[in-house]
Formats: sequence, C-alpha cells, structure tokens
Amino acid sequence: MNIDEWWPKLDPSAQEWLIANNGDAVSAEVLGQIAAAGGDVTPDSRWVGESDEAGFFLSDEETDWIEAIANGEGATE
Repeated sequence: MNIDEWWPKLDPSAQEWLIANNGDAVSAEVLGQIAAAGGDVTPDSRWVGESDEAGFFLSDEETDWIEAIANGEGATE
C-alpha cells in the first residue's frame, strides 16, 4: 500500500508528527500507526527507506510527498 493510501487513515497526531519530523527516524508509535493503517512495513515496500541504528526512515520520495502535503501542494484524501 502506498503512502497516499495509508496517510488518510492515520490519526491527525501521527500526520502532524510526520510533517514536523519529516526526514527523521520514524518513532515506534507512528510506525505502529502506519502498519495499522495498512502500510506494509517491509524492506521491499515502496515507501520504506533505510533502517539503521538511528531507526526506521521513509524513502526520499515519500519524504518529498510529505513535504508537499505540508506545503499544501498535495491532496490528503
């Protein structure tokens, strides 16, 4: 499932966290909400970026998508 499919299913607080922390490691709480919303949290998912000792990251493409949403440039529904 792509970000545009699971994004609208997230709690507003999770969306706000992703916007405010765009590009940072995704918190375990938000990652759990993404999974609950249907986001497949596996390395081969399109929206998944790198994971390292700092945590789990979204892909560059998805980080750009969130930035566009934050700037009012994309649809959230």
